[in-house]
Amino acid sequence: MEENKKQYWKSLILSILIFIGILVTVDLAYIYYQANFNEHALPSFCSVNDFIDCDGVARTVESQFLGVPLAYWGLFLYVFMGIMLMVDWLKKAPIFKFMEVFKNKFHYIAALGLISFLISMTLFGISYFEIKKLCIMCLVTYVLNFIIGLVAAAGIEAHFFGAIKQSWQDFVDALKPLPYRYAFIFVMIAACGFFYWTFSSAKFSPALKGYRAFGEFLKLKSNIYAVEGNVLGSKDDDAVVLEVYSDYMCPICYTANIMVHKVVRDFKNVRVEHHNMPLDKACNKYMNDDFHIGSCINAKYGLAAEKQGKFWEVESALFEKRASTEEDILKMLKESGIKLNFKQLKEDANSKEVADAINKDIDFAFSKGMVGTPSLKIGNDFSMGVKPYPELKEWLIKNGAKPKLKFF
Repeated sequence: MEENKKQYWKSLILSILIFIGILVTVDLAYIYYQANFNEHALPSFCSVNDFIDCDGVARTVESQFLGVPLAYWGLFLYVFMGIMLMVDWLKKAPIFKFMEVFKNKFHYIAALGLISFLISMTLFGISYFEIKKLCIMCLVTYVLNFIIGLVAAAGIEAHFFGAIKQSWQDFVDALKPLPYRYAFIFVMIAACGFFYWTFSSAKFSPALKGYRAFGEFLKLKSNIYAVEGNVLGSKDDDAVVLEVYSDYMCPICYTANIMVHKVVRDFKNVRVEHHNMPLDKACNKYMNDDFHIGSCINAKYGLAAEKQGKFWEVESALFEKRASTEEDILKMLKESGIKLNFKQLKEDANSKEVADAINKDIDFAFSKGMVGTPSLKIGNDFSMGVKPYPELKEWLIKNGAKPKLKFF
């Protein structure tokens, strides 16, 4: 009787913890979708600053495994744990007779809790030391995994070690009957096929797709191709002009900026011209909601630097540091070592002339349907979104650009 009571309370506590886990991972899945597939989404509640930033973590290539978002893996884990809790009832139904192979539900949940916690600690290390951002909701699941493992392991002989040993033994025993062995093989083949598709297509992971297309540039911590002055590329009148409509707070625009700097090194007759299209309602009349906050003030300082012949070095600095306020921009530029007349710079940045120039770029871009950043233009040929570098080179060649190398 006493043992049944303990089992009841253990099941109840685990049910609550697993239910919380399902709710958290559903929310993480929603955050992941908004961050990766809704370009007009507002920051989530757990994106507090540059370090505590669930959205930022969700946009990284590390937020997936085999092309499947980690949030979905977590949701599958908690649902499976929930099924294990109900397995004693489920296997009584003829349709779920195959579940008779699950004989020690708490052992499986304890083993899964421990394994998922160890994986969680690895993910925490990657998040903290490599991405340098933390997802608070992810941390909640890490703690949940540990607590679930502890609760499930309570009363099991040898605790976690005993749970893992028994789980493995039950797995081996389950595969002894041929029908179950064949079923397992079929499921594994189907799973491998599914993961091959998710990983190769990157359908659910724009970050993975982007890394494959722009990995060479995403790895760079700074613009190694950066130039000085106001002209990027050829000064000839007959040069092929690549116009870039960009936003200083747009993450992929940073990558695009490095790419166009490399372009002028690879081609003889290409000039890149920068245009501002800040998706920030502080200066963009077409924006109804806050989006890339701070991109307007960055655009103003970029144009102000142009008046001192320092556009491209300041432009690269603005992309790399991504300061979002005037005070931070001025501090960053002073620390950068770029020689500027800062009194004049501030006056120019806040002038009507600069504001009018930004509005002119915005109006033109939106009139042509270029409502996303970056957008590219060669002559009358428009392209919204950054192209993979090989495609960008082909596009330039098609429009008359001449490679510097014979075998390009």
